[in-house]
Amino acid sequence: MADGTLQLSDTDKAVLDVLWDSAGRVLGRGTILRQAGLDNCVARRCDSSIVNLRRVLGTDAIVTVRRRGWMLTDDGLSRAVDMFGIRPIKRDRL
Repeated sequence: MADGTLQLSDTDKAVLDVLWDSAGRVLGRGTILRQAGLDNCVARRCDSSIVNLRRVLGTDAIVTVRRRGWMLTDDGLSRAVDMFGIRPIKRDRL
């Protein structure tokens, strides 16, 4: 899926960037939106981005930790590196 970047919106890229920074750690919806600079988005937008990221990176790339949030797995991080080569977006641009 070398064209994975074409399938990600700016919001999806920002969410991936936050998960990338915290790979292996569980992050809640509010934390993801805040760190991605998406405070103005509805909370469920985070859920939509997670769904899109799973489509691009694979269903096991991001795990749901019930009542806590999501975590980018080592495999997910590896796939993201393979697909994007470098970080998909830098939050300081938002």
